[in-house]
Amino acid sequence: MTTPRTSGFGPGLRLRHSRDFSRLRQGGRKIHTRHFVIYLLTRPDGSCRLGLTVSRKVGGAVQRNALKRFLREWFRLTIGELPPHTDISVVARSNAGNLGFSDVREELKCLAHPGSCHGGQP
Repeated sequence: MTTPRTSGFGPGLRLRHSRDFSRLRQGGRKIHTRHFVIYLLTRPDGSCRLGLTVSRKVGGAVQRNALKRFLREWFRLTIGELPPHTDISVVARSNAGNLGFSDVREELKCLAHPGSCHGGQP
């Protein structure tokens, strides 16, 4: 018997439309890290939402899907520490394919704790 999850990554927490991604790229703040380019855009209402872009340049399907799972889990665990009403788009660079969960968590901790980014300031 499995226990139900108390928090997940439901549709209300996802960026799902291309217009949302375009709005982030055009009007959002851009942060460069070693393995990711992160776009942030504050909205007037609603919860924090996450959008992921992981292309085939990152690696095969196994690597891409693992990286997306790590990114979603990072978001699920840190959503309470992230700026409210913010859309976040994470674009994986080609060298991100071999990252583990601890690597992802370490590199993205700057979003929850400003000033700890090595590649840029939020």
